Amino acid sequence: MTGWDIDVAGVRGVLRKTGTAAKNLSDTGTAMQGNLEEAASAAGTLTSQYGPYTSTAGVVGSALGEFLQHWSRDLVYIAKRASRSLNGAAEATGHYVQGDLELAANAQHQAAKEPKVDLPGVSGNGGRTGGRG
Repeated sequence: MTGWDIDVAGVRGVLRKTGTAAKNLSDTGTAMQGNLEEAASAAGTLTSQYGPYTSTAGVVGSALGEFLQHWSRDLVYIAKRASRSLNGAAEATGHYVQGDLELAANAQHQAAKEPKVDLPGVSGNGGRTGGRG
């Protein structure tokens, strides 16, 4: 690993900006989840004309729920991929600064690995590969 020439200050600046963007993306995802749930419940319900009169989510509410369920895996994947990339770049740069290029290369290799996405209450990958739909 003799070909490393890293602008450490530049990497740290990019990590800072990217970390801020990742936090904003995470906050937006959290807000979106809450907003979709609120919109789904406010969209009305369907009631059976035959007893017992139990309410279920309406068409719009069901569609919003399906949307959220479908894209949750991808959103979690993006968050995990961003986190691994940021942490790996920071770790590799730290090892580079310390002069340990072997550890830097290992950190870079580990950061590039595919993140595993496990959603609570979901088994399997729904027929998708790589966790990205």
